[in-house]
Amino acid sequence: MNIIGRLTRDAEVHTTPQEKKVVNFSVAINDSYRNKQGERIEQTSYFDCSYWISPNVAKILLKGALVELTGRVSTRAWTATNGELRSSLNFHTSTIKLHGGSKKIEHPQAIVKQENTKIIIEEPVDDLPF
Repeated sequence: MNIIGRLTRDAEVHTTPQEKKVVNFSVAINDSYRNKQGERIEQTSYFDCSYWISPNVAKILLKGALVELTGRVSTRAWTATNGELRSSLNFHTSTIKLHGGSKKIEHPQAIVKQENTKIIIEEPVDDLPF
C-alpha cells in the first residue's frame, strides 16, 4: 500500500528490549469529498508509522515534511487508563520517499529506500535535459 501525507512530529528512534532500533513517526493524510447536499467535507486520517530498516532515516523525517510511504497497514486496539476502548492505524513502512515541503529539510525530494539493509538518499539532479 502507498500513502502520501505530512509528518505530524519529528521522527523518534526507540530501542526494543531485544536491542533492535525502530523509527516511529506519525503521518496525517487529508482527503475531501462532497456529500449529497453538495457540501465539501474535509477528513484527516492519522497513521502511526514504524520503520525498522535503519535508524539514520530519523534525521530527515521532520515535522511538516511531505512523505510517500510504501508498506502495510495494521490496526491496534487497546483499553485506555480511563476504561475507554481506543484504536489506531499503524503503517509498517518499507520504503520512504521524501518530497520536501518543510523549511528544515536539507534534502529536497530525497528518496530513502532499502538496499541490502542500507539507506540510500538520492539527491535530485539540477541538470535537467529540457
